[in-house]
Amino acid sequence: MKNHITSFLILVITFSSFAQNDDTKQNELKINMSNLIGFKFFDVGYERILNEESTFGVNLLFNLDKNSDATSLDEYRTFSITPYYRHFFSNKYAQGFFVEAFTMLHTAKDYYNYDYYDPITDTYYSNNSDKYTDFAVGISAGGKWVSKRGFVAEIYLGIGRDLLGNSNDEVVGRGGIAIGYRFQ
Repeated sequence: MKNHITSFLILVITFSSFAQNDDTKQNELKINMSNLIGFKFFDVGYERILNEESTFGVNLLFNLDKNSDATSLDEYRTFSITPYYRHFFSNKYAQGFFVEAFTMLHTAKDYYNYDYYDPITDTYYSNNSDKYTDFAVGISAGGKWVSKRGFVAEIYLGIGRDLLGNSNDEVVGRGGIAIGYRFQ
């Protein structure tokens, strides 16, 4: 996990080094609070403003609940990296209503909830899981608000489809309520 966090910080520093010399704030760091509270996911993101109506970003998600039994939507996910592009439809600088295209590389566990005893092999099977990795593409929509001092709040919801077929679930969700800070 330290390697993932280190890689993310290097990515943020690299994008930040391309910042312009004017007073326009071009970078954002955010944490998805609804994922943290609802699913025990640590979901942190970096977003780079390209111009007044488009941004590019990446989110890293880690499942903090190692004892998850996959009883609700998306609790099977253990890790994901999600690059995205957003286009904004408002008169304000990189805020307001947006549409987003995203890709997601994720690892997860498929849970098989069953109890079975095989008398031939004298083996008892119960509540097994398989790990897998898949790649999804999708689309989201949402809204972003930025205060004069750089506080960011956003809400978004999206859906994507797994392309590799490694999962029993073909659909991935993306969404939440995130808070963060916009800086130079």
